[in-house]
Amino acid sequence: MKKILVANRGEIAIRVMKTAEKMGIKTVAVFSTADRHAPHVKFADEAVCIGEPPSTQSYLRGDKIIEVAKQLHVDAIHPGYGFLSENAEFAELCEQNNIVFIGPRSKAIKIMGSKLAAKEAVKHYNIPMVPGVDEAITDISKAKEIAEKIGFPILIKASAGGGGKGMRIVEKESELESQMNRAISEATSAFGDGSVFIEKYVTSPRHIEIQIMADSHGNILHFFERECSIQRRHQKVVEEAPSSILTPELRHKMGEAAVLVAKSCDYLGAGTVEFLLDADHNYYFLEMNTRLQVEHPVSEIISGVDLVELQIRVARGEALPMKQDDLKIHGHALELRVYAEDPLNDFLPSVGHLDTYKLPVGKGIRVDNGYEEGMDIPIYYDPMLSKLITYGKSREEAIQLMLKAISDYDIQGVKTTLPFGTYVFEHEAFRSGNFDTNFVKKHYELEAIKEHLKVEEKIAALIALKKYLEDQKLVRLPNS
Repeated sequence: MKKILVANRGEIAIRVMKTAEKMGIKTVAVFSTADRHAPHVKFADEAVCIGEPPSTQSYLRGDKIIEVAKQLHVDAIHPGYGFLSENAEFAELCEQNNIVFIGPRSKAIKIMGSKLAAKEAVKHYNIPMVPGVDEAITDISKAKEIAEKIGFPILIKASAGGGGKGMRIVEKESELESQMNRAISEATSAFGDGSVFIEKYVTSPRHIEIQIMADSHGNILHFFERECSIQRRHQKVVEEAPSSILTPELRHKMGEAAVLVAKSCDYLGAGTVEFLLDADHNYYFLEMNTRLQVEHPVSEIISGVDLVELQIRVARGEALPMKQDDLKIHGHALELRVYAEDPLNDFLPSVGHLDTYKLPVGKGIRVDNGYEEGMDIPIYYDPMLSKLITYGKSREEAIQLMLKAISDYDIQGVKTTLPFGTYVFEHEAFRSGNFDTNFVKKHYELEAIKEHLKVEEKIAALIALKKYLEDQKLVRLPNS
């Protein structure tokens, strides 16, 4: 494998290219006209424009990407995450054109891409699942029957869904019909598939996921868990590894369950098996993401592996170079997704110009970054600027380092999730480990963040004034 095309943009494209470079593999970047001067374009050995800014005219054009790959004699395509990473048709297109798709086979993507098909595949392995129905429904009377049987509150979920779309929590029967119609409508417009299913809503869940890697020689390993319970709009913002509440016994059981999920669909490459953990520490299979996850760095840090390198080696047909017993947890890692969003305005995207953009540096700090000072934030794509990751020997050390890294991360021109990160990492519920996926709903107080920002602005103003007065003194000295 001498040349890889990275079919993505931003921080994930650079992340993949850095490992390829380390392995002596040339890289090709693809970009839209909006990303012409983006860092991932400059980082690659070769770069080709594939279309206009909307992703449907560029990053989602599998046919164009294959065309570029063939023209430049590319051996493999790494899809990153998002865009075409879980597109079975694109994986098949790569196979048909004798280009290695650095990811699972199209069959596994299809099975795990449908929540209902995934449930069907794993149920033969006795993996616990949330009580509910294993078939798509649109009939309201049938939905009422199911809801009565499993008891309210219930969760209506789009079968083809993700990112919180086509998902509705229903507390009582009177809300069922309207919420069901909304879920079907949203699922249809987001995924072109209106099928939904119903399951019991776990009221205080933790979101725990297990990183797995499978090779073509029958080996499947898990790289421990990530805690992803701090979310907004059903999307993760803060992740950590390991979880602060898993016992070694529970970690072992969930790891084994994740390996069985991978086995159920003849999996290949990197994937993540997601579970819900209830207040009594019962775990339930949620879904499998058939790609590298945004939050993979925290798993890399605690297990001491480069997951992208393992992906590439597996795609080349190599066997995994370690056994499960070789893997041990070292220290603690945290990740904050730095989005160009306004946490004081319901996390709405904050597009604009990066007037100042300076990254924190230091031991135990890693920033997977996709932007530079002076760039504009395009409105066409996910507003994530970077991932801020810290590592410590203990959870407390990682938290303190994260708070320092956030304060050293200087971004001017757009609003970001950095103040929200400070709020989370300073909050007693997070520090004690006593939190769940309802953290934002239960604890997020806008006034507290506003007050914190006022204090920060006051300190910044005083520092600026002190510096100004010192400069004035220096200017006057020669004349005194």
